[in-house]
Amino acid sequence: MKTYGGFLISQIKQLQGRVFEKMLKESTVDAFNGAQGRILYVLWEHEKLTISEIGRLTSLAKTTLTSMLDRMEESSLVKRVPDTQNRRQIFISITEKAKEYREAYDRVSEQMKTLFYKGFSETETADFEDKLKRIIENLESQLEGK
Repeated sequence: MKTYGGFLISQIKQLQGRVFEKMLKESTVDAFNGAQGRILYVLWEHEKLTISEIGRLTSLAKTTLTSMLDRMEESSLVKRVPDTQNRRQIFISITEKAKEYREAYDRVSEQMKTLFYKGFSETETADFEDKLKRIIENLESQLEGK
């Protein structure tokens, strides 16, 4: 049986990213892009995290994160905060400027969710997300060597 799941997921990711960027711009949230929004989202939820924690929660590679965080720090969206208990540890913290974008970002996210699941019942949505979680678990177990 020929399957297209990986290809379709990749295509959805590309289209979703472009649509989300467009929605952000239309809503006047232009201080950051979609990938930076993922970083801000986890920081809105946690206030401050290590780069490793952000990477785990966003699935962004550390090399990608470092350059993105540099740009976000230059834009005053995040700041690096040394750990008072461990000098080698640095936390990434959200700024007041970034907190001001939360409400608008949440509105755009809600619009995106509505578009994403248009025509789906609640049962179909839950079933679809359960299957996606299983795929993620399969892939993560491969990385972890399980």
